[in-house]
Amino acid sequence: MMNTIKSKVLIVCSSLFLLTTPSLSSAQNTLFSKQNTAQKEWVGHSAPDFKLQDQDGKWHTLDQYKGKWIVLYFYPKDDTAGCTQEANQFKALYPEFLQSNAVVLGASLDDVASHQKFSEKLGLPFPILADEKGTLAGKFGIVRNLGITKIAKRESFLIDPKGAVIYHYTSVNTQTHADQVLKDLKTLQKNKS
Repeated sequence: MMNTIKSKVLIVCSSLFLLTTPSLSSAQNTLFSKQNTAQKEWVGHSAPDFKLQDQDGKWHTLDQYKGKWIVLYFYPKDDTAGCTQEANQFKALYPEFLQSNAVVLGASLDDVASHQKFSEKLGLPFPILADEKGTLAGKFGIVRNLGITKIAKRESFLIDPKGAVIYHYTSVNTQTHADQVLKDLKTLQKNKS
């Protein structure tokens, strides 16, 4: 008799748990819709203004690049494997970006000194912005808090010559991302001409 009662209680509890737990597909749909919303949030809107120093201490603002395409790519940390790989990909394709009237700006929450070492080590020909306080990454909503430290998520923005965000890349493969951005840039330019 006691085993029968325990079995019925277990069945009822299990049923209630299953009824109150969202299905995996529901959780996945919520996750994907949040990603799509975040991606669409910036597309078509003006990029936030900024004033940040690069690895050489030179100041950069959004306004100084009016009339040019801007590839603004955020990465988590200087001198890490994925970030090195991504920087090298942009370095290899940098001449093609220049030919396409585009500037490449890397950015992370590292300081100027860290960027200087990273840039010199890799021989990077483009500016890396020191967003030490996370101001610009915060405006874009891509700061990740890791407890005692914060980093920028690995996301990129393609900004048109008028300062509007055309693409927001929320999923970045460090081996192919620079090539993808360049292809998207060339397609956009071809369609506008």
